[in-house]
Amino acid sequence: MSKHVLYGVLTAALVATALAPSGPATAKTVAESPDISVSNVKAHLDQLQSIATSNGGNRYTGRPGYRASADWVKSKLDAAGYTTSLQSFSTSAGTSYNVIAEWPHGDANHVVMAGSHLDSVSSGPGINDNGTGSSGVLEVALAYAASGQTPRNRLRFGFWGAEELGLLGSKYYVNNLPAAERDKIELYLNFDMTGSPNPGYFVYNDNPAGNGARDDLTAYFTSKSIQTEYIDVQGRSDHAAFRSLGIPTAGTFSGAEGIKTSAQAAKWGGTAGQAYDPCYHRSCDTINNLNLTSLDRQSDAIGHMIWTYAQKDYGTTNPPTGGNLLLNPGFESGATNWTGTTGVITNSSSKPAHGGSYKAWLQGNGRSSTENVGQSVAIPASAAAASLSFWIRIDTAETTGSTVYDTVKVQVVDGGTTTTLATLSNLNKATAYVQKTYDVTAYKGKTVTVRFLGQEDSSLQTSFVIDDVALGTS
Repeated sequence: MSKHVLYGVLTAALVATALAPSGPATAKTVAESPDISVSNVKAHLDQLQSIATSNGGNRYTGRPGYRASADWVKSKLDAAGYTTSLQSFSTSAGTSYNVIAEWPHGDANHVVMAGSHLDSVSSGPGINDNGTGSSGVLEVALAYAASGQTPRNRLRFGFWGAEELGLLGSKYYVNNLPAAERDKIELYLNFDMTGSPNPGYFVYNDNPAGNGARDDLTAYFTSKSIQTEYIDVQGRSDHAAFRSLGIPTAGTFSGAEGIKTSAQAAKWGGTAGQAYDPCYHRSCDTINNLNLTSLDRQSDAIGHMIWTYAQKDYGTTNPPTGGNLLLNPGFESGATNWTGTTGVITNSSSKPAHGGSYKAWLQGNGRSSTENVGQSVAIPASAAAASLSFWIRIDTAETTGSTVYDTVKVQVVDGGTTTTLATLSNLNKATAYVQKTYDVTAYKGKTVTVRFLGQEDSSLQTSFVIDDVALGTS
């Protein structure tokens, strides 16, 4: 986080306790929020520390450690399928770079953007400031690419250079966008310092145009029983350039040189009377200068916002737009047009349907078993894009934890080749139906079978209930 715009101690006078939302987030909202792997985020931070260690102990603009950081982030995004660019610009410390990555799907006229600054100060490796925000945004981008989701809107991620010299990278990016391109950005989300060792949970409150996103962030944390405080960061980070153009902005922050109060320590833990980050802008801002609980929670919040706003209706038509190619997609004609395990398609009142009364109920046996249901479908070669979506409700008797016992695989069978688009398990249990969407554009011009394959271990049931399946094109 830059101190060139304003360097000051954050005190309780600068923050106000965030207003509670009118009600808790719905079960559907909570269920759809991804669990971003904090282990993966930490691994990215380990890499940034390694880069700094190999390049004079820092990742400062104009020095080799920063260029190595930018190249590494770009390589990760390239490998995941993003369209990326390295945008260079001049500074008093030498050439710096922004890494810009765009997911090449969704409506390009409606852009949802998230970003963080990638550079450190000259005195240290900058692991919390701002390796944490950068690593969280990076992992969310990679997780979205791997999820198979088809976004309604275009997703773009920015990793800014020279923030520590006065927010230069984000300013350069915004100032060099044509006016028509600026107008396409519906929201910019900023994440600067998300793993402070004595953390607070602050939500930006300095742009009325972004109050909707601010409230969504607050509601998300509330749904996880995490209290927040609103904060005006007074132009100290990279959202400022977007805010100046009237673009809605929001973000989170776990604290810098400000001092944690007794009231804050009571609700967040940590130590009152000490800085949120005692190593702010110092050489000790290393891989050991982290609170992994804060890092985990904040990374999940980034994921929640990207998953939510990727599908926000800004006036577009939600894909798929070309009608449903599947027959009897809601199973209301029983097993007609579907093949697979007898008895899977049912109107049993034991499990509710998403719509109507019939659904496909895989597993739920409490013993070793495998069940499947599928349908053959021809995807036109003329399609620009194709996506598979469905609603699923998962309940389980398996104990809570991190072990996968029972699964359902979402598959496409193309001749002799079976591709698994996603695997859901007892870990994805939810009290309500959740919609899933996956890109199947690769199969246009082919006749394939869409299949759901369930598998259960020897004890304790997990039920995978699927309804209202759609395969559409645009």
